[in-house]
Amino acid sequence: MGEMGLRELKKRRMYEDVSDIAVRLFLAKGFDAVSVAEVAAAAGISKPTLFRYFPAKEDLVLHRIADHETEAARLVAEARAGARSPVGVLRDRFLSGLAHNDPVTGLNDHPQVLAFHTLLNSTATLVARQHAYLERSEAALAEALGGTLDARLAAGQIIAVQRILAQDNWRRIAAGERVEDVREDAVRAAERAFARLERALADHG
Repeated sequence: MGEMGLRELKKRRMYEDVSDIAVRLFLAKGFDAVSVAEVAAAAGISKPTLFRYFPAKEDLVLHRIADHETEAARLVAEARAGARSPVGVLRDRFLSGLAHNDPVTGLNDHPQVLAFHTLLNSTATLVARQHAYLERSEAALAEALGGTLDARLAAGQIIAVQRILAQDNWRRIAAGERVEDVREDAVRAAERAFARLERALADHG
């Protein structure tokens, strides 16, 4: 691995380590009760250094899902290049996520995952930050679908379907249902939702 590769790996590890420390503090004390200075001290770095990696306090939490921001756009670009159905590819990825209890699908009952979702959805500033994340994801997907108004409308529907399916799964798990008791309904709901998308967005197939 070259110098650039090592530098990038070190940077990625720094992001992950600082984010993990911050999330642990937020879960223990509450997001609003923990200062950025406290996170920096716990991570052994200065506050200015922390802000170079994470411009806003909310980014310390959202970093955990940042890798998914352009995933739909990437999958769609690959699908179009291979003359495959973009919606079909996204459906397959979501169903695979359900099969593997991917936290992104909401179908995961690990205590830390549930606590993280609760933190995300019960903190006003994090909810607002998530909206910005979804808007960027939607914009990237729209561009991958062609960048037209129709593409933007399609991207909005796709992102909404993925979000609502995941939220429904998470709410059922958070209410005390077992993953295995939710899985069949989750798969059926996803297949039905993506089938409707496929019909509605046939122009993008």
